[in-house]
Amino acid sequence: MKKTLFLLFVMVAFVQASELKKVSFEEYLTKFDYKERSDMKIKTPEMLVLIEEGKAILLDIRFREEFEVWHMNFAKNIPLNELPNRLNELPKDKLIITACPHYDRSSMVRIYLKLNGYDTRYLSDGLLKTADFLRGDNAKEFLDEYKAIKKAK
Repeated sequence: MKKTLFLLFVMVAFVQASELKKVSFEEYLTKFDYKERSDMKIKTPEMLVLIEEGKAILLDIRFREEFEVWHMNFAKNIPLNELPNRLNELPKDKLIITACPHYDRSSMVRIYLKLNGYDTRYLSDGLLKTADFLRGDNAKEFLDEYKAIKKAK
């Protein structure tokens, strides 16, 4: 009986922890501080490490046509205007890193995701600087490590 109660307690705790806590924009603004200002951004090298470790996903929020012309093969594309209807496609247990060519749209999406309870940052370098970073040896090294992690799962 004790094992059953303990298991039930663990399951309830897990379900509660996995639920997303929505926050109003007003609440978010009134609690905004220097830590949040720092935590809302991420640069390419740190992002790549978290993706390699399987702790984060890169969410490319550009329009479909932009994504089709060029994209990072490890990014998930959900266009900004489709996101409200496709939130269920995002994992709740990983950091969601929003990205666009610079960072204007991705910072807007980051706020939307944050208000919906997601752990999220925007790529402050933007996809253009990430593409520049991932050339030559950097591209090969990242891709080798990324493929090894994907294969291990």
